[in-house]
Amino acid sequence: MALRGGRGAAFLRLGARRATRGLRPRRDGKQTIWSVGVPLIALAAGLLFTTSATTADGTSLRDDRRPQLAQLISDKQRRLAAGEKREAALRAEVDQEAARLAEVDAPVKTARERADAVRAPAGFTALHGPGLTVTLNDSPRRGSDFGDNAPDNDDLVVHQGDVQAVVNAMWAGGAEAMTIMGVRVISTSAVRCVGNTLLLHGQVFSPPFKITAIGEPIAMHRALESAEGVKQFREAVTDFGLGYAEKMEKDVTVRAYDGSTDLRSAQAAQ
Repeated sequence: MALRGGRGAAFLRLGARRATRGLRPRRDGKQTIWSVGVPLIALAAGLLFTTSATTADGTSLRDDRRPQLAQLISDKQRRLAAGEKREAALRAEVDQEAARLAEVDAPVKTARERADAVRAPAGFTALHGPGLTVTLNDSPRRGSDFGDNAPDNDDLVVHQGDVQAVVNAMWAGGAEAMTIMGVRVISTSAVRCVGNTLLLHGQVFSPPFKITAIGEPIAMHRALESAEGVKQFREAVTDFGLGYAEKMEKDVTVRAYDGSTDLRSAQAAQ
């Protein structure tokens, strides 16, 4: 609702007049609670309308801001993609320069060889081999579909803990490398859920969530079957229609991690 200053000022004047009249004594010399309370309420309403009019400044206070927010998110995503592209180009230039220096500088060559030795375990090289893919999905059903025994909406969506349970079980089952939604998981990766979306390394993903790991498929399958968190999710699959699927992979590729490697803090393993 849009209000202009003149309309709000009129309400304020009206409230003031009513307040003044209400405070005048009755002819019988008695005042009731209503004779004081009603004018004060009218005065407060006038102040509220005036404040609303000043804030609106002739515009609507109830405009739907969702289109602007969607545009803002889209712009941020484009800038992020452009920044990542620029970062990849600069990283390639640094690698080329380091390789050139390693040919003529012994310390640089030694440092480069040490770094290359830990690139694969750290997740900075692509790997391929047999593995397992697990897919988690929200339920297509709604609370009203269950009649009188309608569950909470939280029961019908995949949560952060569900994804973490699968990831941890696959590591426990001997996974050598892993991706979530095609993004390589490394030691500093953190799975976060925002609503029913997944946030990983600054990227936002919607369900279904796909986790792929390289390793012995049978061993990872058994680890998933014995993991308590995965058991609970599979029970919810039966009860609420959530999605859970496993796929044995004969030869799957997990891409190298290409994001930021900055650390705020770290501690050497004992």
